[in-house]
Amino acid sequence: MSFREKMPTSPKSPLRRRRLSWSGSWLNHQTTSFKQVVSAVIEAQSPRSRSKSLSSDFDFPDVDRTLSLPDSLLLKILGKLPEPQNGDCSLVCKRWLNLQGRRVRTMKVFDWDFLLSGKLVSRFPKLTSVDLSNACVNPPRKSGVLLCHKSISFHISSDSTDWDFVERNLLHSEMVDRGLRVLGRGGCDLLKLVVINATELGLLSLAGDCCDLQELELQKCNDNLLRGIAAFENLRALRLIGTVDGLYSSSVSDIGLTILAQGCKRLVKLELSGCEGSFDGVKAIGQCCELLEDVSICDHRMDDGWIAALSYFESLKTLRISSCTRIDPSPGPEKLLGSCPALESLQLKRCRLSDKEGMRALFKVCDGVKKVHIQDCWGLDDDSFSLAKALRRVRLLSLEGCSVLTTSGLESVILHWEELESMRVVSCKSIKDSEISAALSSLFSLLKELQWRPDTRSHLSSSLQGTGIGKRGSKFFKKR
Repeated sequence: MSFREKMPTSPKSPLRRRRLSWSGSWLNHQTTSFKQVVSAVIEAQSPRSRSKSLSSDFDFPDVDRTLSLPDSLLLKILGKLPEPQNGDCSLVCKRWLNLQGRRVRTMKVFDWDFLLSGKLVSRFPKLTSVDLSNACVNPPRKSGVLLCHKSISFHISSDSTDWDFVERNLLHSEMVDRGLRVLGRGGCDLLKLVVINATELGLLSLAGDCCDLQELELQKCNDNLLRGIAAFENLRALRLIGTVDGLYSSSVSDIGLTILAQGCKRLVKLELSGCEGSFDGVKAIGQCCELLEDVSICDHRMDDGWIAALSYFESLKTLRISSCTRIDPSPGPEKLLGSCPALESLQLKRCRLSDKEGMRALFKVCDGVKKVHIQDCWGLDDDSFSLAKALRRVRLLSLEGCSVLTTSGLESVILHWEELESMRVVSCKSIKDSEISAALSSLFSLLKELQWRPDTRSHLSSSLQGTGIGKRGSKFFKKR
Protein backbone atom coordinates (compact mmCIF):
# COMPACT_ATOMS: atom_id res chain seq x y z
CA MET A 1 0.00 0.00 0.00
CA SER A 2 1.36 3.38 -0.95
CA PHE A 3 1.73 6.33 1.41
CA ARG A 4 -1.20 8.04 -0.26
CA GLU A 5 -3.45 5.06 0.49
CA LYS A 6 -2.50 5.14 4.16
CA MET A 7 -3.55 8.76 4.50
CA PRO A 8 -6.57 9.06 6.80
CA THR A 9 -9.66 10.25 4.99
CA SER A 10 -11.79 11.20 7.96
CA PRO A 11 -12.79 14.90 8.00
CA LYS A 12 -11.90 14.91 11.70
CA SER A 13 -8.34 13.92 11.00
CA PRO A 14 -5.72 16.19 12.60
CA LEU A 15 -3.99 16.47 9.24
CA ARG A 16 -7.07 18.11 7.77
CA ARG A 17 -7.54 20.67 10.50
CA ARG A 18 -7.05 24.31 9.58
CA ARG A 19 -3.68 25.59 10.62
CA LEU A 20 -3.89 28.21 13.35
CA SER A 21 -2.89 31.75 12.47
CA TRP A 22 -0.69 33.90 14.67
CA SER A 23 -3.70 36.10 15.52
CA GLY A 24 -5.81 33.17 16.61
CA SER A 25 -3.21 32.00 19.09
CA TRP A 26 -3.13 35.24 21.09
CA LEU A 27 -6.80 36.11 20.66
CA ASN A 28 -7.70 32.89 22.44
CA HIS A 29 -5.18 33.58 25.19
CA GLN A 30 -7.04 35.20 28.10
CA THR A 31 -3.97 36.67 29.77
CA THR A 32 -2.40 38.22 26.69
CA SER A 33 -1.89 41.98 27.00
CA PHE A 34 -1.80 44.45 24.14
CA LYS A 35 1.90 45.04 24.69
CA GLN A 36 2.57 41.31 24.35
CA VAL A 37 0.56 41.25 21.14
CA VAL A 38 2.78 43.92 19.57
CA SER A 39 5.85 41.96 20.68
CA ALA A 40 4.37 38.86 19.10
CA VAL A 41 3.87 40.66 15.81
CA ILE A 42 7.53 41.72 15.71
CA GLU A 43 8.64 38.23 16.68
CA ALA A 44 6.44 36.68 13.98
CA GLN A 45 7.99 38.88 11.29
CA SER A 46 11.59 37.96 12.18
CA PRO A 47 13.36 35.31 9.99
CA ARG A 48 13.92 33.08 13.00
CA SER A 49 10.24 32.91 13.90
CA ARG A 50 9.12 32.26 10.34
CA SER A 51 10.93 28.96 10.39
CA LYS A 52 8.86 27.82 13.36
CA SER A 53 5.42 26.28 13.07
CA LEU A 54 2.60 28.81 13.38
CA SER A 55 0.46 26.26 15.13
CA SER A 56 2.44 26.52 18.33
CA ASP A 57 1.69 29.18 20.92
CA PHE A 58 4.02 32.16 21.22
CA ASP A 59 6.40 32.42 24.11
CA PHE A 60 6.52 36.05 25.14
CA PRO A 61 9.95 37.08 26.40
CA ASP A 62 10.63 39.73 28.99
CA VAL A 63 12.20 42.04 26.40
CA ASP A 64 9.99 45.04 25.42
CA ARG A 65 9.94 44.59 21.68
CA THR A 66 7.72 47.66 21.19
CA LEU A 67 10.90 49.70 21.60
CA SER A 68 11.81 48.80 18.03
CA LEU A 69 8.62 50.43 16.74
CA PRO A 70 8.89 54.12 15.83
CA ASP A 71 6.57 56.57 17.59
CA SER A 72 4.63 57.28 14.39
CA LEU A 73 3.76 53.61 13.89
CA LEU A 74 2.89 53.03 17.55
CA LEU A 75 0.63 56.09 17.50
CA LYS A 76 -1.26 54.59 14.55
CA ILE A 77 -1.65 51.31 16.44
CA LEU A 78 -2.90 53.07 19.58
CA GLY A 79 -5.28 55.11 17.44
CA LYS A 80 -7.05 51.89 16.40
CA LEU A 81 -7.96 50.99 19.97
CA PRO A 82 -11.44 51.72 21.40
CA GLU A 83 -11.73 54.95 23.37
CA PRO A 84 -12.27 53.25 26.81
CA GLN A 85 -8.87 51.51 26.52
CA ASN A 86 -6.85 54.70 26.16
CA GLY A 87 -6.53 55.09 29.91
CA ASP A 88 -5.25 51.53 30.36
CA CYS A 89 -2.65 51.93 27.63
CA SER A 90 -1.21 55.04 29.28
CA LEU A 91 -0.38 52.91 32.36
CA VAL A 92 1.84 50.46 30.47
CA CYS A 93 5.03 52.53 30.55
CA LYS A 94 6.26 56.13 30.41
CA ARG A 95 6.66 56.01 26.66
CA TRP A 96 3.08 54.94 26.12
CA LEU A 97 1.96 57.59 28.63
CA ASN A 98 3.68 60.29 26.57
CA LEU A 99 2.31 58.92 23.31
CA GLN A 100 -1.23 58.89 24.67
CA GLY A 101 -0.78 62.49 25.79
CA ARG A 102 0.20 63.44 22.25
CA ARG A 103 -3.08 61.97 20.98
CA VAL A 104 -5.26 64.21 23.18
CA ARG A 105 -6.60 67.24 21.34
CA THR A 106 -9.35 68.59 23.63
CA MET A 107 -9.02 69.33 27.35
CA LYS A 108 -11.36 70.80 29.97
CA VAL A 109 -9.22 72.02 32.89
CA PHE A 110 -10.53 71.99 36.46
CA ASP A 111 -7.30 72.67 38.40
CA TRP A 112 -5.59 76.00 37.74
CA ASP A 113 -2.38 74.88 39.45
CA PHE A 114 -2.11 72.08 36.89
CA LEU A 115 -1.88 74.78 34.22
CA LEU A 116 0.50 77.09 36.11
CA SER A 117 2.92 74.25 36.87
CA GLY A 118 3.38 73.62 33.17
CA LYS A 119 2.16 70.02 33.48
CA LEU A 120 -0.78 70.62 31.17
CA VAL A 121 1.31 71.57 28.14
CA SER A 122 4.06 69.04 28.89
CA ARG A 123 1.63 66.18 29.42
CA PHE A 124 -0.57 67.11 26.43
CA PRO A 125 1.66 68.95 23.92
CA LYS A 126 -0.72 68.61 20.95
CA LEU A 127 -3.79 70.29 22.43
CA THR A 128 -5.94 72.27 20.02
CA SER A 129 -8.95 73.06 22.25
CA VAL A 130 -8.71 74.16 25.91
CA ASP A 131 -11.58 75.13 28.23
CA LEU A 132 -10.42 77.04 31.32
CA SER A 133 -13.84 78.23 32.50
CA ASN A 134 -14.21 75.80 35.41
CA ALA A 135 -10.63 76.30 36.59
CA CYS A 136 -11.16 80.07 36.80
CA VAL A 137 -13.47 79.64 39.80
CA ASN A 138 -12.06 78.90 43.26
CA PRO A 139 -14.32 76.21 44.77
CA PRO A 140 -14.81 76.11 48.54
CA ARG A 141 -13.20 73.26 50.39
CA LYS A 142 -15.26 70.19 51.30
CA SER A 143 -18.28 71.28 49.29
CA GLY A 144 -20.72 68.65 48.07
CA VAL A 145 -23.06 70.97 46.14
CA LEU A 146 -22.42 71.16 42.40
CA LEU A 147 -23.91 74.10 40.49
CA CYS A 148 -24.16 73.82 36.71
CA HIS A 149 -24.94 76.63 34.28
CA LYS A 150 -24.65 75.77 30.58
CA SER A 151 -20.95 75.14 29.89
CA ILE A 152 -19.68 75.96 33.40
CA SER A 153 -20.00 73.93 36.60
CA PHE A 154 -18.48 74.46 40.05
CA HIS A 155 -18.93 73.52 43.70
CA ILE A 156 -20.56 75.89 46.14
CA SER A 157 -20.90 75.86 49.88
CA SER A 158 -24.12 74.43 51.28
CA ASP A 159 -24.53 77.46 53.56
CA SER A 160 -24.26 80.05 50.74
CA THR A 161 -27.06 82.61 51.00
CA ASP A 162 -26.08 85.04 48.26
CA TRP A 163 -25.95 84.68 44.49
CA ASP A 164 -22.73 86.59 43.89
CA PHE A 165 -20.65 83.55 44.81
CA VAL A 166 -18.99 83.29 41.41
CA GLU A 167 -18.22 87.00 41.32
CA ARG A 168 -16.41 86.75 44.67
CA ASN A 169 -14.58 83.50 43.92
CA LEU A 170 -13.30 84.17 40.43
CA LEU A 171 -9.55 84.05 39.99
CA HIS A 172 -7.92 87.44 39.90
CA SER A 173 -7.27 88.80 36.43
CA GLU A 174 -3.50 88.79 36.97
CA MET A 175 -3.60 85.07 37.83
CA VAL A 176 -5.66 84.35 34.71
CA ASP A 177 -3.20 86.29 32.54
CA ARG A 178 -0.34 84.34 34.07
CA GLY A 179 -2.02 81.09 33.11
CA LEU A 180 -2.53 82.31 29.55
CA ARG A 181 1.19 83.10 29.27
CA VAL A 182 2.08 79.58 30.43
CA LEU A 183 -0.37 78.10 27.96
CA GLY A 184 1.00 80.18 25.09
CA ARG A 185 4.64 79.33 25.81
CA GLY A 186 3.84 75.62 25.89
CA GLY A 187 4.01 75.39 22.13
CA CYS A 188 0.48 74.05 21.62
CA ASP A 189 -1.17 74.51 18.24
CA LEU A 190 -4.16 76.07 19.95
CA LEU A 191 -7.27 76.58 17.81
CA LYS A 192 -9.99 77.08 20.46
CA LEU A 193 -9.95 78.67 23.92
CA VAL A 194 -12.55 79.36 26.63
CA VAL A 195 -11.56 81.64 29.53
CA ILE A 196 -13.13 83.84 32.23
CA ASN A 197 -11.95 87.18 33.61
CA ALA A 198 -8.93 87.66 31.37
CA THR A 199 -7.47 91.06 30.46
CA GLU A 200 -6.14 92.73 27.37
CA LEU A 201 -2.53 91.97 28.34
CA GLY A 202 -3.27 88.29 28.78
CA LEU A 203 -4.81 88.03 25.32
CA LEU A 204 -1.93 89.92 23.73
CA SER A 205 0.65 87.59 25.30
CA LEU A 206 -1.32 84.55 24.12
CA ALA A 207 -1.72 85.94 20.59
CA GLY A 208 2.05 86.20 20.21
CA ASP A 209 2.47 82.44 20.69
CA CYS A 210 -0.88 81.11 19.38
CA CYS A 211 -1.35 83.09 16.21
CA ASP A 212 -3.46 80.32 14.62
CA LEU A 213 -6.30 80.59 17.16
CA GLN A 214 -9.61 80.38 15.30
CA GLU A 215 -12.29 80.18 18.00
CA LEU A 216 -12.39 82.23 21.21
CA GLU A 217 -14.92 82.45 24.04
CA LEU A 218 -14.53 85.29 26.53
CA GLN A 219 -16.71 85.13 29.62
CA LYS A 220 -17.13 88.17 31.88
CA CYS A 221 -16.06 90.25 28.93
CA ASN A 222 -15.78 94.04 28.91
CA ASP A 223 -14.82 96.82 26.49
CA ASN A 224 -11.16 96.97 27.53
CA LEU A 225 -10.68 93.23 27.06
CA LEU A 226 -11.80 93.49 23.43
CA ARG A 227 -8.77 95.64 22.63
CA GLY A 228 -6.66 92.50 22.73
CA ILE A 229 -8.57 90.33 20.27
CA ALA A 230 -7.34 92.27 17.24
CA ALA A 231 -4.01 90.44 17.64
CA PHE A 232 -5.66 87.14 16.63
CA GLU A 233 -5.50 87.60 12.88
CA ASN A 234 -6.98 84.19 12.06
CA LEU A 235 -9.95 84.41 14.42
CA ARG A 236 -13.11 83.04 12.78
CA ALA A 237 -15.56 82.45 15.65
CA LEU A 238 -16.04 84.66 18.70
CA ARG A 239 -18.37 84.31 21.67
CA LEU A 240 -18.70 87.21 24.10
CA ILE A 241 -20.51 86.80 27.42
CA GLY A 242 -20.96 89.99 29.39
CA THR A 243 -23.49 89.55 32.20
CA VAL A 244 -24.98 86.27 33.42
CA ASP A 245 -27.75 86.82 35.96
CA GLY A 246 -26.87 85.20 39.26
CA LEU A 247 -23.23 84.50 38.35
CA TYR A 248 -21.32 87.61 37.34
CA SER A 249 -21.80 90.97 35.65
CA SER A 250 -19.76 92.89 33.12
CA SER A 251 -20.42 95.48 30.44
CA VAL A 252 -19.95 95.30 26.68
CA SER A 253 -21.20 98.55 25.14
CA ASP A 254 -21.05 100.20 21.71
CA ILE A 255 -17.40 101.01 22.41
CA GLY A 256 -16.52 97.36 22.71
CA LEU A 257 -18.64 96.38 19.71
CA THR A 258 -16.88 99.02 17.59
CA ILE A 259 -13.46 97.77 18.73
CA LEU A 260 -14.58 94.27 17.83
CA ALA A 261 -15.75 95.37 14.40
CA GLN A 262 -12.47 97.08 13.57
CA GLY A 263 -10.22 94.34 14.95
CA CYS A 264 -11.94 91.15 13.74
CA LYS A 265 -12.87 91.78 10.13
CA ARG A 266 -12.49 88.11 9.17
CA LEU A 267 -15.10 86.78 11.59
CA VAL A 268 -17.53 84.19 10.26
CA LYS A 269 -19.46 83.40 13.46
CA LEU A 270 -20.35 85.75 16.33
CA GLU A 271 -22.37 85.29 19.53
CA LEU A 272 -23.26 88.16 21.85
CA SER A 273 -24.66 87.04 25.21
CA GLY A 274 -25.63 89.43 27.98
CA CYS A 275 -24.18 92.36 26.04
CA GLU A 276 -25.33 95.96 25.88
CA GLY A 277 -25.07 98.27 22.90
CA SER A 278 -27.34 99.94 20.38
CA PHE A 279 -27.87 100.58 16.67
CA ASP A 280 -24.40 102.11 16.24
CA GLY A 281 -22.45 99.17 17.67
CA VAL A 282 -24.40 96.54 15.71
CA LYS A 283 -24.13 98.60 12.53
CA ALA A 284 -20.33 98.85 12.91
CA ILE A 285 -20.08 95.06 13.07
CA GLY A 286 -22.25 94.64 9.99
CA GLN A 287 -20.23 97.13 7.96
CA CYS A 288 -16.75 95.91 8.96
CA CYS A 289 -17.21 92.14 9.28
CA GLU A 290 -18.16 91.46 5.69
CA LEU A 291 -17.65 87.67 5.99
CA LEU A 292 -19.98 87.24 8.97
CA GLU A 293 -22.50 84.46 8.22
CA ASP A 294 -23.76 83.33 11.65
CA VAL A 295 -24.94 85.71 14.40
CA SER A 296 -26.45 84.74 17.76
CA ILE A 297 -28.05 87.22 20.16
CA CYS A 298 -28.66 85.81 23.66
CA ASP A 299 -30.24 87.62 26.63
CA HIS A 300 -29.45 91.00 25.12
CA ARG A 301 -29.56 94.30 27.00
CA MET A 302 -29.44 96.55 23.95
CA ASP A 303 -31.13 99.88 23.51
CA ASP A 304 -34.23 100.26 21.39
CA GLY A 305 -33.68 100.46 17.65
CA TRP A 306 -30.83 97.93 17.42
CA ILE A 307 -32.72 95.55 15.17
CA ALA A 308 -32.67 97.98 12.25
CA ALA A 309 -28.87 97.58 12.08
CA LEU A 310 -29.22 93.92 11.03
CA SER A 311 -29.82 95.07 7.45
CA TYR A 312 -26.10 95.98 7.24
CA PHE A 313 -25.11 92.28 7.48
CA GLU A 314 -24.96 91.52 3.77
CA SER A 315 -23.49 88.00 4.14
CA LEU A 316 -25.60 86.89 7.11
CA LYS A 317 -27.14 83.44 6.58
CA THR A 318 -28.23 82.37 10.09
CA LEU A 319 -29.72 84.57 12.81
CA ARG A 320 -30.38 83.12 16.29
CA ILE A 321 -32.17 85.01 19.04
CA SER A 322 -32.51 83.18 22.37
CA SER A 323 -33.40 83.80 26.03
CA CYS A 324 -34.50 87.38 25.39
CA THR A 325 -37.29 88.93 27.43
CA ARG A 326 -37.86 91.52 24.70
CA ILE A 327 -36.99 91.88 21.05
CA ASP A 328 -37.06 95.61 20.30
CA PRO A 329 -39.94 97.63 21.80
CA SER A 330 -39.20 100.70 19.67
CA PRO A 331 -37.52 99.72 16.39
CA GLY A 332 -38.32 102.97 14.58
CA PRO A 333 -40.35 103.70 11.42
CA GLU A 334 -40.99 100.63 9.29
CA LYS A 335 -40.11 102.46 6.09
CA LEU A 336 -36.55 102.90 7.34
CA LEU A 337 -36.04 99.17 7.94
CA GLY A 338 -33.95 97.30 5.40
CA SER A 339 -33.52 93.55 4.98
CA CYS A 340 -30.79 90.89 5.10
CA PRO A 341 -30.37 89.81 1.47
CA ALA A 342 -28.58 86.49 2.13
CA LEU A 343 -30.49 85.34 5.24
CA GLU A 344 -31.59 81.69 5.10
CA SER A 345 -32.45 80.68 8.68
CA LEU A 346 -34.20 82.50 11.56
CA GLN A 347 -34.22 80.74 14.95
CA LEU A 348 -36.11 81.98 18.01
CA LYS A 349 -35.67 80.02 21.25
CA ARG A 350 -36.95 80.70 24.77
CA CYS A 351 -37.93 84.28 23.99
CA ARG A 352 -40.89 86.45 24.95
CA LEU A 353 -42.58 87.31 21.66
CA SER A 354 -45.44 89.45 22.94
CA ASP A 355 -43.61 92.56 21.73
CA LYS A 356 -45.55 93.13 18.49
CA GLU A 357 -43.54 96.13 17.31
CA GLY A 358 -40.32 94.23 17.72
CA MET A 359 -41.75 91.17 15.97
CA ARG A 360 -42.98 93.30 13.06
CA ALA A 361 -39.51 94.85 12.66
CA LEU A 362 -37.78 91.46 12.96
CA PHE A 363 -39.94 89.86 10.26
CA LYS A 364 -39.46 92.90 8.04
CA VAL A 365 -35.68 92.67 8.29
CA CYS A 366 -35.83 88.89 7.70
CA ASP A 367 -38.43 88.99 4.92
CA GLY A 368 -36.39 86.77 2.60
CA VAL A 369 -35.69 83.98 5.10
CA LYS A 370 -36.25 80.37 3.97
CA LYS A 371 -36.26 78.47 7.29
CA VAL A 372 -38.10 79.57 10.45
CA HIS A 373 -37.63 77.76 13.80
CA ILE A 374 -39.60 78.89 16.86
CA GLN A 375 -39.06 76.85 20.02
CA ASP A 376 -40.31 77.25 23.60
CA CYS A 377 -41.29 80.91 23.12
CA TRP A 378 -44.08 82.43 25.20
CA GLY A 379 -46.39 85.21 24.11
CA LEU A 380 -46.62 84.01 20.49
CA ASP A 381 -50.36 84.36 20.00
CA ASP A 382 -52.33 84.56 16.76
CA ASP A 383 -51.82 88.31 16.44
CA SER A 384 -48.06 88.11 16.86
CA PHE A 385 -47.73 85.17 14.48
CA SER A 386 -49.85 86.91 11.86
CA LEU A 387 -46.97 89.36 11.41
CA ALA A 388 -45.04 86.47 9.83
CA LYS A 389 -47.01 87.04 6.61
CA ALA A 390 -44.24 89.49 5.75
CA LEU A 391 -41.94 86.48 5.22
CA ARG A 392 -42.27 85.82 1.49
CA ARG A 393 -40.00 82.82 0.82
CA VAL A 394 -40.43 80.41 3.73
CA ARG A 395 -39.86 76.79 2.76
CA LEU A 396 -39.58 75.22 6.20
CA LEU A 397 -41.50 76.02 9.38
CA SER A 398 -40.79 74.42 12.76
CA LEU A 399 -42.96 75.21 15.79
CA GLU A 400 -42.30 73.61 19.17
CA GLY A 401 -43.64 74.55 22.57
CA CYS A 402 -45.82 77.43 21.32
CA SER A 403 -48.81 76.77 23.57
CA VAL A 404 -50.84 79.93 22.80
CA LEU A 405 -50.90 79.72 19.00
CA THR A 406 -54.14 78.22 17.66
CA THR A 407 -55.01 76.29 14.53
CA SER A 408 -56.69 79.26 12.86
CA GLY A 409 -53.70 81.48 13.63
CA LEU A 410 -51.36 78.96 12.04
CA GLU A 411 -53.59 78.53 9.01
CA SER A 412 -53.93 82.26 8.37
CA VAL A 413 -50.17 82.54 7.87
CA ILE A 414 -49.03 79.38 6.12
CA LEU A 415 -51.70 79.65 3.43
CA HIS A 416 -49.90 82.82 2.29
CA TRP A 417 -46.56 81.01 1.94
CA GLU A 418 -46.57 79.70 -1.59
CA GLU A 419 -43.10 78.10 -1.36
CA LEU A 420 -43.71 76.14 1.86
CA GLU A 421 -42.40 72.57 1.51
CA SER A 422 -41.85 71.23 5.04
CA MET A 423 -43.58 71.80 8.35
CA ARG A 424 -43.07 70.56 11.89
CA VAL A 425 -45.55 71.23 14.70
CA VAL A 426 -44.72 69.70 18.11
CA SER A 427 -46.11 70.36 21.61
CA CYS A 428 -48.42 73.22 20.64
CA LYS A 429 -51.43 72.31 22.74
CA SER A 430 -53.79 74.98 21.37
CA ILE A 431 -53.55 73.53 17.86
CA LYS A 432 -56.24 70.83 17.49
CA ASP A 433 -56.78 68.11 14.90
CA SER A 434 -60.50 68.73 14.99
CA GLU A 435 -60.02 72.34 13.83
CA ILE A 436 -58.14 71.49 10.62
CA SER A 437 -60.02 73.02 7.69
CA ALA A 438 -60.29 71.70 4.15
CA ALA A 439 -57.84 74.32 2.90
CA LEU A 440 -55.27 73.33 5.55
CA SER A 441 -55.77 69.65 4.78
CA SER A 442 -55.21 70.35 1.10
CA LEU A 443 -51.98 72.17 1.96
CA PHE A 444 -50.77 69.17 3.94
CA SER A 445 -51.13 66.96 0.87
CA LEU A 446 -48.75 69.21 -1.08
CA LEU A 447 -45.95 69.21 1.50
CA LYS A 448 -42.80 67.17 0.98
CA GLU A 449 -42.39 66.62 4.71
CA LEU A 450 -44.86 66.94 7.56
CA GLN A 451 -44.40 66.20 11.27
CA TRP A 452 -47.62 66.86 13.14
CA ARG A 453 -47.67 66.24 16.90
CA PRO A 454 -49.22 69.33 18.48
CA ASP A 455 -50.10 67.31 21.61
CA THR A 456 -50.04 63.76 22.92
CA ARG A 457 -53.66 63.23 21.87
CA SER A 458 -53.07 64.08 18.24
CA HIS A 459 -53.92 61.16 15.96
CA LEU A 460 -53.32 62.89 12.64
CA SER A 461 -49.79 61.56 12.17
CA SER A 462 -50.92 57.93 12.46
CA SER A 463 -53.95 58.51 10.26
CA LEU A 464 -51.76 59.94 7.48
CA GLN A 465 -49.91 56.66 7.03
CA GLY A 466 -50.31 55.45 3.48
CA THR A 467 -52.20 58.49 2.23
CA GLY A 468 -49.24 60.12 0.49
CA ILE A 469 -49.72 63.36 2.43
CA GLY A 470 -46.40 65.01 3.12
CA LYS A 471 -44.69 63.24 0.24
CA ARG A 472 -45.14 65.60 -2.68
CA GLY A 473 -42.87 64.79 -5.58
CA SER A 474 -42.53 61.09 -4.70
CA LYS A 475 -42.66 58.72 -7.62
CA PHE A 476 -43.22 55.00 -7.62
CA PHE A 477 -41.89 52.84 -10.46
CA LYS A 478 -42.82 49.28 -11.21
CA LYS A 479 -40.59 46.87 -13.06
CA ARG A 480 -42.15 45.53 -16.22
